Amino acid sequence: MIAIIDYGAGNLRSVANAITKLGYQSMVTSNPSEVLDAAVVILPGVGAAGDTVDSLEKLGMTNAIWKLVEQGRPLFAVCIGLQILFSRTEEGGGHKCLGVFPGVVRRLPPGLKIPHMGWNQVRQNFAHPVFDGIPDEVNFYFVHSYYAEPDDTSVVAGTTDYGVSLCSMVIKDNLVATQFHPERSGEYGLRMYANFLKMALSGR
Repeated sequence: MIAIIDYGAGNLRSVANAITKLGYQSMVTSNPSEVLDAAVVILPGVGAAGDTVDSLEKLGMTNAIWKLVEQGRPLFAVCIGLQILFSRTEEGGGHKCLGVFPGVVRRLPPGLKIPHMGWNQVRQNFAHPVFDGIPDEVNFYFVHSYYAEPDDTSVVAGTTDYGVSLCSMVIKDNLVATQFHPERSGEYGLRMYANFLKMALSGR
């Protein structure tokens, strides 16, 4: 089963519709046990990082997410889902996050239109099955005001220019996280989900 984490926010319907369109069944859940029983987990993201972490903690979901990471289970995180995987965020005066990846989530530089909203290119930093059939530097859809700055640049799978060269995608083992929204990114967004699900469910 593919579990989509419901923490009271997030782009749940769009993600669930994308998974259905690819021919898979998914379950939207706020139950940590169901998440840990799933073959694949998706953590969508819309809203503020601090509120997201607080909601996940109240549900007991932060421990479940950590178990997925420690066990090398397939996890796909989107937008705020990516940001909360880092040590802390500057958003809302500062907030501690999950700390899966060392690093800080920073506000986009002044002088730019914020939020960064719309289509922008993603440069692929290394080859990976999740990029199969997706050309380098194609456009994906973004909506965000903050971006992750990882301490370990080896996990940065994609970068995007918007005032700075920002980390737009992270990959480590079976964890894939995107600052952009694949479910709102047309053909190549669906292809990215399809590649991830194929990789995750086949054990590649």
